Amino acid sequence: MGAVREAGGDVRLDRVTKAFGDVLAVDQLELTIPRGTFFALLGPSGCGKSTTLRMIAGLEQPTSGRVWLGESDLTGTRAYERPVNTVFQSYALFPHLNVLDNVAFGPRRRKLPDALARAERALELVQLEAYGARRPAELSGGQQQRVALARALVNEPEVLLLDEPLGALDLKLRRQMQVELTRLHRQLGRTFVHVTHDQDEAMTIADQVALMDGGRIVQLGNPAQLYDRPRTVFAANFLGKSNLVRGTVRASSGGRLMVEVPGPDRTISLAVPKDRCVTRGPELTLGVRPEKLQMHPQEPLEQGSVSVLGPGRIVHVAFAGVATEYLVDLPGVGIWTVFEQNATVRAPGRPGDRVWVSWDPRHSFGLDAAEPLEHGTQHADGHVAGDGEGASATGADAVPAKSHAAGGADRDGTHPERDTERDPERILT
Repeated sequence: MGAVREAGGDVRLDRVTKAFGDVLAVDQLELTIPRGTFFALLGPSGCGKSTTLRMIAGLEQPTSGRVWLGESDLTGTRAYERPVNTVFQSYALFPHLNVLDNVAFGPRRRKLPDALARAERALELVQLEAYGARRPAELSGGQQQRVALARALVNEPEVLLLDEPLGALDLKLRRQMQVELTRLHRQLGRTFVHVTHDQDEAMTIADQVALMDGGRIVQLGNPAQLYDRPRTVFAANFLGKSNLVRGTVRASSGGRLMVEVPGPDRTISLAVPKDRCVTRGPELTLGVRPEKLQMHPQEPLEQGSVSVLGPGRIVHVAFAGVATEYLVDLPGVGIWTVFEQNATVRAPGRPGDRVWVSWDPRHSFGLDAAEPLEHGTQHADGHVAGDGEGASATGADAVPAKSHAAGGADRDGTHPERDTERDPERILT
């Protein structure tokens, strides 16, 4: 137990699989999280991200594969024996203890010296040193979340796991806590692994992001790489918005592919850089981000240097402060989104206006045409197109640690009365 407690290094998942009955939640996952990284597991509900986190924590055991921390094999090691602490969306604070005693609970349980001094230092880290005498009910939601963070940090874990901890906060508090988390990470230099379905949150706080779908990682990289160079339609749609159209490759010249797409009365030739294409087939899906587009009331004359579609009609206008969002119906192509910064004095477009859209071909990308254009888009009801391919939306992240006989052992052999979401002791020791 002592050797595991003192383990350190990269977190490594070696061909990890987790099944709940017939539901494959995580499928042959290979992943290395470098020591000291702020790492985000991002994806829609049911993609396997929370199950992956729980296997790192020891709250679930893999069906197959190994979990490593540096040179230590953690597979089969109980959660309280790992140098890992977890912060959940539910803060699990003891209501009968004040803030200082809540934070000191873990060190006291482990019989560490100077438990109160450790707790005071942890509260200083989260800037709550003046709140030690208060009860949890006397704190705001953001303050309670910071107490939960202090309680997870007081034992100085090698790895801090964050399971959608900001999901219960309003937008303003959530953004404040994102800044707080990045500050803590820089100050401590420890490995943070953050699970979220919020694309903006992952892109804001993480050094590296693993985008998951169907129990597998579909793309891994830093936020700028994932956003600017998506490798799948799912990634292009799930990470922000993308305008997509299928086309046929007709020529290759000067590092570019020339792609024909349908127009209102003829086909239109568009360029895509070869090094921004992930497919070399005769068909591809061309994509470009909304903020890369420009809108014109007349057809642009410089068509040799830019890609142009149109004419189309504005069908919707939404003012959003710093930018205005336009939906433009382009015959033969579909409805595309344009983001325009509100930095000019020209009159904004209105529904019904006839327009063309243009962009620098260097900003476009080419994806596999076999993938459905709607894969990864989020509908009004929160459903993400493509959910349940591989991992079921009712399995993966929704099932863990809840289906067991009263008083009996869980699927992984642990006991439900030790489940962290009901018993905070297992988080703290």
